[in-house]
Amino acid sequence: MSSVILVLGGARSGKSSLAEKLARQMSDHVFYVATAAAHDEEMAERIRQHRARRPATWKTLEETHRLPELLMELPANSVVLIDCLTLWVSNLLLDQTMPRDGAGESEKELYIVAEAGRLLEAARKRGHRVVMVSNEVGNGLVPDKELGRKYRDIIGRVNQLVAGEAQKVYLVIAGIPLDLKVLAANLELEESL
Repeated sequence: MSSVILVLGGARSGKSSLAEKLARQMSDHVFYVATAAAHDEEMAERIRQHRARRPATWKTLEETHRLPELLMELPANSVVLIDCLTLWVSNLLLDQTMPRDGAGESEKELYIVAEAGRLLEAARKRGHRVVMVSNEVGNGLVPDKELGRKYRDIIGRVNQLVAGEAQKVYLVIAGIPLDLKVLAANLELEESL
């Protein structure tokens, strides 16, 4: 049976460490899907550090664009850790060929959100247990550039879509995870009293 866990947080909040711990609790054999591309030495070093802390039994797959297709290709009922949705959305947004050459901003946004829906559908169809990592980018300043504002809006919509379907959603702040679905259920219970 498929399940989705979403781990949200800011930069260096501890979200990737928590996601790795959750995946390790599910299985010794995890497909770790890295969405980052090493465009410079600093990013290459970050990737090396992430790889060094993963167990040897985990298989690393690098995929910057085709996440729904990748999930469909993995063996059924796999444990998959996707780190991270934020980079994946950025990759799709900045790719001038997605969904087609010359696509406008609203077409691109609809495409990316639809791809996130396809990602969730692929997880369901294949029965995967998936831990997804994403940045919570809406808590900061309003970006001063139009592209930054568009990106913030799109990743916010993707995070909402995934959180709505996830069985568990954690927000990590300073290394401390908060279980948002439990907190939300407690608030609903208090409001109904």
